[in-house]
Amino acid sequence: MPSTESSPLTRAWARAIASFSPHDIPDPVRLRALQMILDASGALLAATNPRFSTGQRIARFVAGLGGEPVCTVVGHGFRTNPVNAALANGTMGYACDIEPHHPEGVLHPLAVMLPTALAAGELTGASGERLVGAVVLGCELEYRLSMALGPVEQYDLGFHPSAVTGCFGAAAAAGFLVGLDEEKAMRALGLAACQASGTMAWESDATENSRPFQMGVAARNGITAAMLAGQDFGGPIGVFDHGHTVFRAFSRKADPHFLVRDLGSRFDGIMELAIKPYSSVSFLHPALDLLLGIASRERLGIADVAAITLRFPSSGTHCIDANPLKSHSAQYILPVALTARGLSVADLFEDRRLADPAVAELGRNVSVIADDELDRGFPDAYDSVIEVTTRDGRRLRGQTSIARGYPEAPLSEAEVLAKFRTLAGTVANPARIEALHAAIAGLWQAPDLSAYAAAMGARPDAAGEAG
Repeated sequence: MPSTESSPLTRAWARAIASFSPHDIPDPVRLRALQMILDASGALLAATNPRFSTGQRIARFVAGLGGEPVCTVVGHGFRTNPVNAALANGTMGYACDIEPHHPEGVLHPLAVMLPTALAAGELTGASGERLVGAVVLGCELEYRLSMALGPVEQYDLGFHPSAVTGCFGAAAAAGFLVGLDEEKAMRALGLAACQASGTMAWESDATENSRPFQMGVAARNGITAAMLAGQDFGGPIGVFDHGHTVFRAFSRKADPHFLVRDLGSRFDGIMELAIKPYSSVSFLHPALDLLLGIASRERLGIADVAAITLRFPSSGTHCIDANPLKSHSAQYILPVALTARGLSVADLFEDRRLADPAVAELGRNVSVIADDELDRGFPDAYDSVIEVTTRDGRRLRGQTSIARGYPEAPLSEAEVLAKFRTLAGTVANPARIEALHAAIAGLWQAPDLSAYAAAMGARPDAAGEAG
């Protein structure tokens, strides 16, 4: 029978969870994490808009389950147990598809980690710095596992990297907050492996409900794993090392040692995150930059454009070519972005093609071409080539591999703050927005999470359109 001593990779992660301290976080990483928490909080709060089905339905579901009122359900004015709170908030965290993402890891880690850390933090009476630490730890381990499995490999097998690896990141974040020792952390990782799940089947769900639900499941299952391990519930050991490993289940081309390479000294899971300026799948962001740049230079509106062709890495075209989900469809997102109103969160929940014939017409003339040459850099880069054909016969071309908001092309502090205020302002009045901003800015010094939770938990008190 395998022992924990013969499980070096799993042991290394368990030790990292059990021995982690927020004071191990370098200052630049701490500041970056706070920026990501600000951005993710705005995206999560925007999802509580009563006009958007996902947040309303998941909150109604967990309210019906009952549960001891310990943890905040964001934007709905009630509390429940930590497992149900993680499910609801994790689902809402990815609903608007405008939260921080990891281009290389093809991940949405804050959508999982912030809800997990909030639930586990409220359960344990954690300080603000411990919540920040949990987010950093969870994001780092989720990123490492995605890269060890291979993001493209996961997609090729039909798995959603954020959902599968997010469960382990959540188990780590929650495990740190509930104070697991090394042996219990080993079992928490095993219990995460028992629950890790998430396929790309949500691509056929035009309601956009099941897409973010998978982040909620990852948060729910991760905190469940940590809480069970903390109560001495048994679990598999060595899930990265022997037997039915995570690598055998979710990859055919794994690099297991990515799990531990420079562990504790590098924090690429936070430092390489990107902030989204657009509410859509990140694969389309380089193309959106190109398209809007061309439109600005040439003074084009949607009525001036006859057709758009997008060349994209062949490994990712399945996700953006005529996808039933508006958030993931080039044929929807690109035309909407050219309208006078531009692209907003509301456009993921309300079909602009029904009210705007120009969007519907141009959508029929958007082509996505899978390009094997561009695939060489994927997923490290989302190489995109766009060609715009105007109604007067011009062909305007652009190419890029990065988008605004990437670490290589960061948004300014003013832009990040403006985005936060716009998103939060769709459901919160100015006083509440500033209270939330102050709570996040002061998280590292906060003795508890009460100010942050209060500002996040209140019901909507403004009715605007998400930007």
